[in-house]
Amino acid sequence: MDIFLKTIGSINDETRLRILNFINLHKEVCVCDVENAFGMIQSRISRHLKILKDGGFLKVERKGRWAFYSIRSPLDSFRQSILEEIKHLELNTPSLKKGCNNVVGK
Repeated sequence: MDIFLKTIGSINDETRLRILNFINLHKEVCVCDVENAFGMIQSRISRHLKILKDGGFLKVERKGRWAFYSIRSPLDSFRQSILEEIKHLELNTPSLKKGCNNVVGK
């Protein structure tokens, strides 16, 4: 029951739905890519990403000083079905704006 509630709680915010859809569309993104696309400060983006990670949707990989987020794999059927349903929502998901200095080792 706790896992179910944590999963549902992680997607009860439109911004998190948009971030989840953004990452799902682009496969792997640097935290700075999410900041640039959503125009939010790093601490706010990090909070949303942590909630989605704790909800079982995301994995994070450190590359140098940067954190890269992607959809956790394998993803259970419940979370996978949620991702599929999110695709059908009319979300204003921004496009990927590369431009941060996310070069490994910087």
